[in-house]
Amino acid sequence: MKTVRKCLVVTSALFLGLSLVLVGCQKKEESSKAAKAPPKTAKLVYVNWAEGVAYTHLAKVVLEDQMGYQVKITAADVAPAYTSIAQGDMDAFMETWLPVLHKDYVEKYQKDIIDLGHVYEGTQSGLVAPAYLAVDKISELDSIKDDLNGHITGIDAGAGIMKTTEEVIKKYNLDIKLMASSGPAMTAALKDAVAKKKAIVVTGWRPHWMFGKWDLKFLEQDPDKQVWGTGNIHIMGRKDLKTDKPELAQFLSNMFLTDPELSSLMVAIADSDADIETVARKWMKENMDVVKKWIPKK
Repeated sequence: MKTVRKCLVVTSALFLGLSLVLVGCQKKEESSKAAKAPPKTAKLVYVNWAEGVAYTHLAKVVLEDQMGYQVKITAADVAPAYTSIAQGDMDAFMETWLPVLHKDYVEKYQKDIIDLGHVYEGTQSGLVAPAYLAVDKISELDSIKDDLNGHITGIDAGAGIMKTTEEVIKKYNLDIKLMASSGPAMTAALKDAVAKKKAIVVTGWRPHWMFGKWDLKFLEQDPDKQVWGTGNIHIMGRKDLKTDKPELAQFLSNMFLTDPELSSLMVAIADSDADIETVARKWMKENMDVVKKWIPKK
């Protein structure tokens, strides 16, 4: 009987030891696989416009904090942004305005890029002025050209709205020039003019935080000279993104912000002295019900 008990004890010990060895080997193998797994990366390019700056930084913190990605975001003018995804240097361009502003770029690179869907719907573009401006229509601008110092304040030269504004100037035969600057420079000029109640007309668009800051209006277009209409903001990816990085492609396809959501994010950034990523991370934590919908299910 004692011999049998000794055998059982020895057998149990051997079995336990073997089990521990197998578990240890399994954990080591899993650890080794994890160590060998390449990092998940995302390279996103955006234009230095308020809405794109806001939700691109938001995408970065969601990908990093919630999905374990290493994310690089790069600001660029519109033309090089499209080139970068068409050539495969970047994974996605975060701000394609359709159907009008970026139509030419999309047609030019249609074989090398893919549409990942829209991140915002209900855009509006055009010439924007403070509500106190003496005129309401684009056709009336020549009557106040001296008050405007002979120019409309624009943004970066490669932007779609700059091209369409040049079309508008020709269509209306305006004796006014379009002055290129940048998104931040345009809003700085608008802020200064509003504070001094001076005349100013800028190339503007919605969504933008400036509509939450000041009382502004879009100047009316003549029915027979319509250039701008409403549309959506799309995210464009390099052509093989769905194959190379399906999870990232799905995340970008899932991204969507309503006007109140995007407005609250933009205003939070505009009103804060903290860096944009910090504000975006705070907004993410306060709106997890929104960002969780973007994360692909495993």
